[in-house]
Amino acid sequence: MKKTKQLFAGLILMALGLGTAQAEYTLNLMRGVTKVSNDVYDLHMLILWICVFIGIGVFGTMFYSIYHHRKSRGHKAEQFHENTTVEIIWTIIPTLILIGMAIPATKAMIELDDVQESEMSIKVTGHQWKWEYEYLDNGIHFFSSLDEASNKVRQVGSGIDPRSVPHYLLNVDKPLVIPTKKKIRFVFTSADVIHSWWVPDLGWKKDTNPGFINESWTSVDEPGTYRGQCTELCGKDHGFMPIVVIAMNEPDYNAWVEQQKAAIAAEAGSASKQWTNEELIAKGKSVYDTNCSSCHMADGAGLSGTFPAITASKVVTGDINAQVKLMLDGKGMMPAFGKILSPVDFAAVVTYTRNGLGNSVGDSIQPSAIQTLQSATPAAGKSE
Repeated sequence: MKKTKQLFAGLILMALGLGTAQAEYTLNLMRGVTKVSNDVYDLHMLILWICVFIGIGVFGTMFYSIYHHRKSRGHKAEQFHENTTVEIIWTIIPTLILIGMAIPATKAMIELDDVQESEMSIKVTGHQWKWEYEYLDNGIHFFSSLDEASNKVRQVGSGIDPRSVPHYLLNVDKPLVIPTKKKIRFVFTSADVIHSWWVPDLGWKKDTNPGFINESWTSVDEPGTYRGQCTELCGKDHGFMPIVVIAMNEPDYNAWVEQQKAAIAAEAGSASKQWTNEELIAKGKSVYDTNCSSCHMADGAGLSGTFPAITASKVVTGDINAQVKLMLDGKGMMPAFGKILSPVDFAAVVTYTRNGLGNSVGDSIQPSAIQTLQSATPAAGKSE
């Protein structure tokens, strides 16, 4: 009963133009935080009201005619087949309405695709099941995955109340950061299947297709955090690849860029140091939870007939070099982690799988060895 009242209250508010009624029910589009998103909203409302008035006119006439010209009042159906004047009227009027709708719609479509005079470019690549971001102007490059808190809760049998996790399934470990008041061009592609990058506040979504490039752009005026999701059914973990965009004022954004460059330098330095087994295992657990647990399960048990178990696996308990090569190149549904993980993360997760999850092989591999292997693999080892 409560939700029914909320629904009708939302409909009344929307009809009066007093709100978008997006509480528990989404009854309308969002205005968003960009000029494009507001133009799309205004276009939507214009066409919505045109359709409402047409509906009132058509159904009003129909119900009036049915009621006042019913047989019980002595009316008889007229016998005629055509009327040239009526035919002309109901052809011309809808044509004019369609033209009136097409003009602003065409303007909005052209505006959505106008990536000219962009001040920076970001490449977005969809993966099963994470997003890859590459800033084409400054070399920053990273992967963005579901955050650790949400990932723990979503596991079968976790026993954790999802409501206890802020922004459950809508938070990531590494958000996309952009500056405000700049026109930003996005180029979209995919490494495997079709995904769709959607942040409602920006006012549009774009498919990421393997082998193709799509483009769009945005310009956000005010700082803020804006969340979205993949909206193309892309496989088992489609529901677990959110998007988080943080818009910062230019000074804050420039400071973030410097932090990322410093992190890149630090990562390069950490790849050359000698790590202990304990350090690699400790780091490897978080890498496994983020990149591997969705398929092989948090406890390494896998999914029978679909994803092999890590626990007591012949690959994981066998030759370490064979496991490394398999993970570097990928196989079947497993991606080529040589293109996704940094040398440190790669070495850590290999060591963890061999000495955790019920395995106790006792060996390890150093990040420096992984770095050498990645350097010999084209387009590998980009991740920070």
